Formats: sequence, C-alpha cells, structure tokens
Amino acid sequence: MLYYNQYVISPSHEWVIFVHGAGGSSAIWFKQIRAFKPHFNILLLDLRGHGKSKGIVKDFMNKDYTFEAVSRDILEVMDHLQIKSAHFMGVSLGTIIIRNLGELAPDRVDSLIMAGAITRLNIRSRFFVGVGNMFKRVMPYMWLYKLFAWIIMPRKRHAESRNLFVREAKRLYQKEFLKWFKLTAEVNPLLRYFNEKEIKIPILYVMGEEDHMFLGPVRQMASKHKNAILKVIDKCGHVCNVEQPEVFNQLALSFLQEQRKAS
Repeated sequence: MLYYNQYVISPSHEWVIFVHGAGGSSAIWFKQIRAFKPHFNILLLDLRGHGKSKGIVKDFMNKDYTFEAVSRDILEVMDHLQIKSAHFMGVSLGTIIIRNLGELAPDRVDSLIMAGAITRLNIRSRFFVGVGNMFKRVMPYMWLYKLFAWIIMPRKRHAESRNLFVREAKRLYQKEFLKWFKLTAEVNPLLRYFNEKEIKIPILYVMGEEDHMFLGPVRQMASKHKNAILKVIDKCGHVCNVEQPEVFNQLALSFLQEQRKAS
C-alpha cells in the first residue's frame, strides 16, 4: 500500500485527498496543510515509487504502470481507512490521476481541484515528450527532469517550485522514472477522452497566468464544460499552490465551502 499521512478532525468531517505530480511527493502540499486542517480531514499520499512510498517499491515491481493502476492505488488506501468519498486536489500530472478517479469511481469523488492542470499536450509539449522518449535510456533521468522543469517553469519567480520538484525527483530510482515516463503514451488518448466527455463532478481549475504550456487548453476545456470553474492567478506559473499559496488556498477553500453548502 502507498505511504500516507493523515490529519483527522473527526469521522464526520469531510475528507480532502492531496495527490502530487510525477517526480514529486506529498511535500508539494506543505503550504496547504495549515490552511485546510482546521476545516477538513486531510489525507496526503506519496504515489508509487515517490517520496516515502519509494521504500515499498518492491510491492509494485511486477505491476503495470497505467493511469488506472496508479488511480486504484489511491482507492486501496481509501478502502483501508474506510473513507467512502472525498474531495480530491491534484497538481500537474496528479490532475490526470484524480480526473481518472472520477471515471473509475465517481461515487468516491465529491469534487476535484486541479492545480496546474494538464488537459492536453500541445505541439510544444508533445515535442519535448518525444525528445524525452528518444534519450530516456541513454541520458541520466535527472538531466531530463531538470530540463522539463525549466521548460515548464522558466521564470525567476518559478524557482521555488522548480527547485522543489527537482529536489523531490532526486529520490526516484532510474527504473521508476522510466516506468512513469511510459505513461506519456497513455496521456493523449486519455486527455482526448476527458475533453470529449464531461463528468458531473464539480471541478475547479486553478492555473497560473504564466503557465504557458497548459493554461490555453484548460481555458478551452473549462469554457465547454458546465461543471468546471477556472480561476487564473496573476504573476504565477505552473505550480500555483507553491508560488501563490495564500491566493490558491483561498480559492480552493471557497470552492469547497460552496460544495459543502450545495450538498
């Protein structure tokens, strides 16, 4: 089972489950814990091969790395803790995982908060993924990861989130990186499906105005889907929960309070 950490107010309080991106860990949410834990039960997860789940990587050695398999890892923890349903918050590639949970187990997902969401790979991002596939077995994975981090988060004010992602990625094994990189083959068909099929689950997209790789496709999707809300944070890049935590927390908590009222 995945490594997890929880902050519980009471069994009757609603849950928020935080899901990091590829190469990261639950440490990416350190600026959210204090703001959220007075209001919700919190569950922080390290995905397979990441963070403190790296120590149990042997449990996944013979398992396929698919978005469905990675999503079901989270459901396994929920079952273990007897969490019937929760609000989910994801960042970067974690947004694809929690959106996939909305397909696999919609009754377990109360709402989705997507920070730095990936909803489509444009020509530029597909090119960089292609380059990564060409060199992934001959180039040290940290070189690739640092290159991608710089491309996605190039500005000086993105440095904190860029360095955080790189620091956490250093904990990965090379083989784990390659397994996760293989998931890029699934990304485009899955994202096309998500774009065409709207789910009934309420979704909040929180994006930085400087998220040059992913903001455009999110604008298009949010404009088409009735249950989607888009909030854009000024002077902010891809990892908006780290770069502008006060604004991000306020937007996310306001959204969750609205969901609480609606239910």
